[in-house]
Amino acid sequence: MDYTERESSVAKYLETVFSLKDKVVLFTGATGGIGAAICKGYANAGARLALCDLDADSLAKLENVIRSEGGEASSFKLDLTRMEDIGECVNSVIQAYGRIDVLFNCAGVNKREGFLDVEESVYDRIMQINLKGLYFITQEVAKHMRKAGKGNIINMASHNSVGMLGGCSVYGATKSALTALTRSMAVEWAKYGIRANAIAPGHILTPLTTVTWEHKTRSVYLKERIAMERPGTPEEIVGAAIFLASDASSYMTGMMVHIDGGCLAGGAPWDFDTKY
Repeated sequence: MDYTERESSVAKYLETVFSLKDKVVLFTGATGGIGAAICKGYANAGARLALCDLDADSLAKLENVIRSEGGEASSFKLDLTRMEDIGECVNSVIQAYGRIDVLFNCAGVNKREGFLDVEESVYDRIMQINLKGLYFITQEVAKHMRKAGKGNIINMASHNSVGMLGGCSVYGATKSALTALTRSMAVEWAKYGIRANAIAPGHILTPLTTVTWEHKTRSVYLKERIAMERPGTPEEIVGAAIFLASDASSYMTGMMVHIDGGCLAGGAPWDFDTKY
């Protein structure tokens, strides 16, 4: 076998294992920094994307980018604070594609405030989107997956699912709860051929987190706690997202994958003696 044949063989094997060809993915929070990167990656891996978010203009832009690169995508406006929106969105996706193979719950909001500063309206909004909205759109999609006898759910968790920062009490509570919900989904729905896993990104540089990474004290604090001493990029989440959506992870359910540059492992080490 010459180099060209070997290269073709490798490509064919990887496509067989990791391909998302023709998988219908309902993706919430599609236009966010991490969400958009994963959606583009999914499209490049062959997925058929139902892009769901609140901002119609941002959805249209993302859809156009994906289509211009040869991918398949359609936009569906979704407000996770409105129960009627959830049902309508799921039904519209089913009507458009006939099924939903993968649900990626990426939508989420946060407002960094001290525990004593949080007002009820802020608490309710974060809980409504991050937890209640996620719960009920998953419930709606899972009904269709149950009938189909298969399905795959991926939830966007966070480093705050297991480790906290100051001013993230409500957000952290929702992300900790999300990991418990992921396990519940995995345990209850395995008999229907439905898997559920979560991705926990560490400190990722996006338009929303730029202010933190440019902060004179918070950026130092974060780098000291990350073994790689830098923020991650949205594109560095894509590989794990493809793995979880593909058949490569077919025996994996109820788990949370951390992508955090070594933050959970212990961060940058203290000084220690070594001849190297």
